[in-house]
Amino acid sequence: MADQPTDLPTPYLAVDRDTLDRNIATMATLGRELGVFLRPHAKTHKCRQIALRQLEAGAVGLTVATVSEAEIFVAGGVADVFIAYPLWVDSARGARLCALAERSSLRVGVDSAEGARAMADNTSSRAGLEVLIEVDSGHHRTGVIPESAGEVALAAIDAGLNVRGVFTFPGHGYGPARAASASKDEAIALFRAAASLRSVGVDAAVVSGGSTPTAALTASTTLTEMRPGSYVFNDAQQLEMGSCDLAHVALTVAATVVSRAPGRVVLDAGSKVLGADRPAWMPDFGRLYDYPQARLSELSEHHATVSWPEFVPAPDLGAVVRVVPNHVCSAVNLADELVVEAGGTVVDRWRVVARGANH
Repeated sequence: MADQPTDLPTPYLAVDRDTLDRNIATMATLGRELGVFLRPHAKTHKCRQIALRQLEAGAVGLTVATVSEAEIFVAGGVADVFIAYPLWVDSARGARLCALAERSSLRVGVDSAEGARAMADNTSSRAGLEVLIEVDSGHHRTGVIPESAGEVALAAIDAGLNVRGVFTFPGHGYGPARAASASKDEAIALFRAAASLRSVGVDAAVVSGGSTPTAALTASTTLTEMRPGSYVFNDAQQLEMGSCDLAHVALTVAATVVSRAPGRVVLDAGSKVLGADRPAWMPDFGRLYDYPQARLSELSEHHATVSWPEFVPAPDLGAVVRVVPNHVCSAVNLADELVVEAGGTVVDRWRVVARGANH
């Protein structure tokens, strides 16, 4: 990644196009080698141009988190979408799902009999709508226990829905040395969930899981598809976990040094640009791409305070530095556009079209 250009007003999100394309190609190759379909999660980039790049590289479709994200990407030319979320469907949301199902191949998630009945009651045109039952594989957020997947599937079928399989998110794999155990938990949970469906006469044609930290550990004997998201850009969390190295970081925040004092440098990119995510296992609020010894120790809304080691020359006032945010999904959702660079030159600007698409 070349030095940031200094003729653009900071802060802004810069994407190295070559690194982005390598990341997309690497994950596509991994999916083919594992023998599983790749359905990347678009909540990371929220960008039509990147979605189309993923599809061109071999992804079978996209994963999204909300109906509005699905609407935006389908309008942008994506024909196959999975809303990986246990939707609670009222009449208004049901009408939107029906409209989407008429224009695309659409899957949605449920994790309760009540949720399945509400979905069925409010989707009058269900022929093209497919359902996956969400199971909890250890993250303890949403999803039923694997052994109850069949019970929920039967309730969904009784309500008139088309159940196609099961899915989970191994989110407890986020953290140092957690990916292997989370991947194992995922495989066991999905195996049991698929068996639960078969025990009540329902075929589990789709068994979906995966995340960026666990992608390389995907149990292809159990999963039919994986849904990583952050891999397109990577971030400081992925660096800390060892899921990538600095050469795989495709997005940084260009920030200007606005203040200096002994042992301290302040940048113009605060929490309203970087996001404020800092899990307990993360040592800092982000990393400086070119200064690994520096620590992004404090964030205000418009200030990033960097603890600067005495033995490292600090950048001058007005210098532009590159910050790797902790959680790239949050940073992207705060931006209107991505500044695309190749060889240190700005070559394009891509709108974050699904920014704020939260409903």
